[in-house]
Amino acid sequence: MNISAVLLAGGESRRMGRDKATLLFHGRPFWQIQLDLLRKLQPEEIFVSARTDPVWRPADVPFVPDEPPSRGPLSGLSATLPQIHADHLVALAIDMPFMTPEYLRSLCDQAGPSQGVVPMIGDRAEPLAAIYPKCTHLDLVAALSREEFSLQSLVKKLLLSDKLRLVKASKEDERLFRNLNEPRDFI
Repeated sequence: MNISAVLLAGGESRRMGRDKATLLFHGRPFWQIQLDLLRKLQPEEIFVSARTDPVWRPADVPFVPDEPPSRGPLSGLSATLPQIHADHLVALAIDMPFMTPEYLRSLCDQAGPSQGVVPMIGDRAEPLAAIYPKCTHLDLVAALSREEFSLQSLVKKLLLSDKLRLVKASKEDERLFRNLNEPRDFI
């Protein structure tokens, strides 16, 4: 499968109190950890999506501005999908430093033609570490135009239209989805 990848870094980091992308985790900034992870997947291309072009973005990684006005990760996904040359887009949030390339590769292996994969923990989808087929772009644009900004709601619609399928995360893999949003999350 040919894939492109996007690092979603458009959040305001209000709860953290500063840009999460530059926070150190085991001595390395989040942005570097996540870009290194995505590079291990050997995608055709990697993008960074954010509200504004981050100062930390490497020169070899194209910037895709969130569709204004920014509506969180939905804006980043909507802006990135029409830019990709591959059939599928691997999306990864900046604040999920426990994710592994092996897990993301396993998701890629489960995607099919015009069908992506979203992990599920309990009754909640994990759309910020998921695979989206290029054909979902119009669904994202439609959600933005209807002011339906919930990725959970969008995932349900994409499941019904067979553009996404669920993959239940194992108990062991649930830890991979832990995100760090507040200073206390580092304890």
